[in-house]
Amino acid sequence: MILHFTKRILQPGLIVLEMKGSIHCGPECARLESEVDAMIAVRKTRVIFDMAGVTHADSAAIGAIVRCVSKLKNAGGGLRIAAAQPMIAYSLKLTKLDRLIEMFPSADQAAQGFMSRDASASQQV
Repeated sequence: MILHFTKRILQPGLIVLEMKGSIHCGPECARLESEVDAMIAVRKTRVIFDMAGVTHADSAAIGAIVRCVSKLKNAGGGLRIAAAQPMIAYSLKLTKLDRLIEMFPSADQAAQGFMSRDASASQQV
C-alpha cells in the first residue's frame, strides 16, 4: 500500500502528520524525510507522527524516523509518535526508539505533551 500523508495544524508550529500505508525502504522513507524537511523549512518543528494508519514499518523506516528526530531537534523542535499499531510499537520498543521519542495513544495526548513542555519551559525563564 502506498504511503499517504495528511497534515493537520494544531497550533502555530505544532503539526500532526497522519500517515496511512506502509513505510518501507526506498521511496516511502525518502518521502517521510522530505515531508519533515518541508515542515522545518516553514518553521513547523514540533511534529507528531500519527501512525494509526501505518500497517508496516521496516528497519529502513526506523532509520528514517531517527533521522527525522535528529533534524527536528537540530531545528529546535521535537517529534512525538501517536497511535502506533501494536506491531509497530513493539518494533520501536525493541529498537529502544521509545527511549528517544515519546509515544502516546493519540495525537491529542501527544500534543498535550508538547504543551506541557512549553508551559514548564516558560516558567523556568
